[in-house]
Amino acid sequence: MAKHIIPQFPEHECYVEPFSGAAAIYFLKPPVKCEVLNDINGELMNLYRVVKHHLDALIAEFRWSLVSRRQFDWYLKQPTEQLTDIQRAARFYYLQKLAFGGKVNGQSFGTDTTRPPRLNLLRMEETLSEAHLRLTDTVIENLPWADCIRRYDRAHTLFYCDPPYWGTEGYGVDFGLEQYAIMAEFARTIKGKMVISVNDIPAMREVFAGLNMESVTINYTIGGSTKSKEKAGELIIRNW
Repeated sequence: MAKHIIPQFPEHECYVEPFSGAAAIYFLKPPVKCEVLNDINGELMNLYRVVKHHLDALIAEFRWSLVSRRQFDWYLKQPTEQLTDIQRAARFYYLQKLAFGGKVNGQSFGTDTTRPPRLNLLRMEETLSEAHLRLTDTVIENLPWADCIRRYDRAHTLFYCDPPYWGTEGYGVDFGLEQYAIMAEFARTIKGKMVISVNDIPAMREVFAGLNMESVTINYTIGGSTKSKEKAGELIIRNW
């Protein structure tokens, strides 16, 4: 989606992702003066903070790790209450990289007979170092998405909203249709610019009616596999 979304971004001084998730667009776009990553998932935002402030300690957690179903299951069953922030970040990163479909709930060990695992322990330092450099000047928030928009709304702010897609599961958070209606109202009334990406279904077209919409067809793959592709419609919505 990045090749369709990023060219639509107007000039801005502050860039905010209220639903940062994997922050794919953030890592691909050119940086600006002020950047904010926000998500309600505390484990995810803890990972970003640890990568930003404690990279070497995080990498050290993987020194004797293996990519294995046994270690995956051990991490999955591990209580998190007594873990340090760095240990929690390592656990979350390991599970997310190896879980089928990248789910945060109901995770299972992902396998593929056509490619190596998505977690390359030999390249981890390089991968995380690149993220560390990008995150150095970025604000990491852990707010409800609407609060994040209210806090950073300025005329020079660009919000990119990539909410949980309606009818999908595995995000670990309940996101009802009324939430999209609130988002649409924000898009119509905020001072800043907003770009939203959602699945192209009648319910979304109805909720965001009156805003600028572009339909895009892309190929989805499950768990990063090069097979089992299916085409799906996406809506890219702008408030200008």
